[in-house]
Amino acid sequence: MAPIATTTITPQASTNREALPKILLLDEVHLAKDELAELQGKATVLLSKAVSRAQLMAMFAPGGEYDDIAGIYRHFGAGRSVKLTGRFDAELVAALPKSMRFIVHNGAGYDQLDVAALSSRNIQASNVPQAVDDATSDIALFLLLGALRRIPAAQLQLAQGYFNSHFASTSARDPRGKVLGIVGAGGIGRALAYKASHALGMSVIYHNRRPLTMEEEEAAAKGGMAYVPTLEGLLERADVVSLHCPLTQETRGLIGRAQLARMKPSAVLINTARGAIVKEEELAEALENSVIGGAGLDVYEVEPAVHARLVAQKDKVLLLPHIGTLTYETQREMEAVCLRNLIAGLDTGRLKFTVPEQQSVCFQ
Repeated sequence: MAPIATTTITPQASTNREALPKILLLDEVHLAKDELAELQGKATVLLSKAVSRAQLMAMFAPGGEYDDIAGIYRHFGAGRSVKLTGRFDAELVAALPKSMRFIVHNGAGYDQLDVAALSSRNIQASNVPQAVDDATSDIALFLLLGALRRIPAAQLQLAQGYFNSHFASTSARDPRGKVLGIVGAGGIGRALAYKASHALGMSVIYHNRRPLTMEEEEAAAKGGMAYVPTLEGLLERADVVSLHCPLTQETRGLIGRAQLARMKPSAVLINTARGAIVKEEELAEALENSVIGGAGLDVYEVEPAVHARLVAQKDKVLLLPHIGTLTYETQREMEAVCLRNLIAGLDTGRLKFTVPEQQSVCFQ
């Protein structure tokens, strides 16, 4: 297996570099060069040389090359260091050196991190919660329109040599006046609600761990967002169900056969959150049996694999390869957020922000 990255970090000039804390990049910083230069002024920045999980753990051990690092930067991408390290689970966290204080995760979802294990080791962890809102909600909006207007069927028929003579217009739907159901009213969910209500004329309902304030509901969508206390109630009312909740023990497999059966036969399911929130086998079954009208997916249960029965539903499912945040502007800002957070941690001993589960943790 090739090393995590092939480029090298520019040597940092200093009269006493060994006195500075060390930061390990498990993934290369491609775009946030100004922030990287600032970090290099405060720390010795190392690009990982490990070529396996076992080697990385050995390098964390006393006497290893990374036995005194203070922080780690990593990227969520399926083609990045996670292929080498696997999940930052209890085993890997236990192998981290005693000097370790911070891990900054370049991604909105952070199910790749065992937060409880990190907290028990007094290690602060952060994700990138806001920089992704626009780009991901744009993709959700694209999938919403594509699924409602039956773009997959139109594309398939065009590829088969037909123009629009075979297109079933009675199965396509206009978004205006339809109900958008948001599951998880965080930043991305609210950004989608704003765009869909203002641009497409949709009304918005939502289900969340807690109701938003009246001010938040009014700001999030034209006409406001209406809270639905149960997921089942939302599924029964919505013409589009869009998932924006984090992947947790409670949300894993949240949408399956029973939930899909509660949706309208013409309704569509959109997922730009985490693939494992949906039971893909049961979604494929529902599409095959016309239990729901269609789906738009940017995330999958076992990435990078895409369920074969979903791929086979070429006329009902719009599939994207987890590109929700993959724009120049968003990727640059995501890198910058991580590095700025690391700099704050080095300057003050505390990250500017941590993942929600650590908000009540008293770090020593």
